[in-house]
Amino acid sequence: MPGVVSRGGRRSRRVMAEMNMVPFIDVMLVLLIIFMVTAPMISVGVVDLPTVGKAAQRPDSVVEVIVGSDEKLRLRLDGADPKPTSLRSLASDVKALQAGNAKVPVVISAEKSVKYEAVVRAMDVLQRSGVQRVGLTVKQGG
Repeated sequence: MPGVVSRGGRRSRRVMAEMNMVPFIDVMLVLLIIFMVTAPMISVGVVDLPTVGKAAQRPDSVVEVIVGSDEKLRLRLDGADPKPTSLRSLASDVKALQAGNAKVPVVISAEKSVKYEAVVRAMDVLQRSGVQRVGLTVKQGG
């Protein structure tokens, strides 16, 4: 029996206090190979978002929903004077301004100080009521 010879001539076993790193290194090398093989197979998704500069010409008729700084809503058709409305009657008022033509787009505009939640609420009401073309206005610059 191999071991260390002690003083009395007896052989005794000594416990190894070192950690065996070979299995750990083997696992890491296998993982490295797996990642090196699968990395080129991962496809990067590309989202094609519309940009303001490439937008088509402005349509003939546009319904504009204006969200004021006091979060009150006003409606305007083709740049006319805005008329006040409420969130409950927003969908019916917009459909009345569209005059049966569902292709007339609806644009929501808001001041900088308006909470985003108020704009989303107006957009949600319009989309739930079946208004198909709802967008947001964007001011370039400033």
